[in-house]
Amino acid sequence: MAGDQPIIIKKVKKGGGHGHHGGAWKVAYADFVTAMMAFFLLMWLINTTTPEQRRGIADYFAPASVSPSTSGNGGVLGGTALGEDGAQGRGSSSVIERLAPDARRDNNTQENESPDASDGPQASTDAMASAMARREQAEFDAAEQSLRQAMQDMPEIAELSRQLLIDQTPEGLRIQLVDQEGRAMFRPGSAEPNERAVVLLRAVAEIAQQLPNRLSISGHTDSGPSPAPDYTNWDLSADRANAARRILQSSGLADDRIAEVQGRAGTEPLYPDDPYLPGNRRLSIVLLREAPVLPSGGL
Repeated sequence: MAGDQPIIIKKVKKGGGHGHHGGAWKVAYADFVTAMMAFFLLMWLINTTTPEQRRGIADYFAPASVSPSTSGNGGVLGGTALGEDGAQGRGSSSVIERLAPDARRDNNTQENESPDASDGPQASTDAMASAMARREQAEFDAAEQSLRQAMQDMPEIAELSRQLLIDQTPEGLRIQLVDQEGRAMFRPGSAEPNERAVVLLRAVAEIAQQLPNRLSISGHTDSGPSPAPDYTNWDLSADRANAARRILQSSGLADDRIAEVQGRAGTEPLYPDDPYLPGNRRLSIVLLREAPVLPSGGL
């Protein structure tokens, strides 16, 4: 018909999509890099493990159907909690031993080849002495802590804490009762301790009774001249040490616990730069380290 409009069909041709601008190649490249990293990690692991460790790793990742584990069905637990380890087993330690079985063998070898088992009586004596030394050190540490705690808990001792010095020397645990300006342990020229010295000595006796070590008691004076010409600082320091011994024993310390009582006068000042300081006047009580036990028998 003359009035009808013509029908126009327009064909649109789609382009190629420019695939080189898409993101699919990035995913593929990431997968490739991950695979290469896993490959190099596997090569490094193979080169740094022993054959026994590699067999242990292979057994760990083996299927459950061929697993030698006795823990039920060999499933998720994989022998880490049940099985031959028992309900109180070592759990993850069993896995570690299976991953590195040579570590346990090396430990057993070292134990079997230790000097204690191969060197005879001398090794046994050395091991005994070493064990005694460790035990004694632990006891000294506990005694020192107990004495410091007592100084904090007892009001009559807390105020005297600055006059009590505690340290460990090659000889043993040393406890020193030190004079301070205006706070002396003894009256001038007297061998009898005052009340504060008695309180401190009784506290020391209570701690010393908990240990088997013998005691060495030393009296010290400053370098000042003795007020009496016929009674020297040697006499005074020895008498003060002996007075301390009597108080310790009256507080419950046995007679056989006293190893020595001696006076040192001013020969070993606590402050060598000023031998006349009051702090040089002191009592030194040492809990002696025990000598190692020697095997019986003569030459």
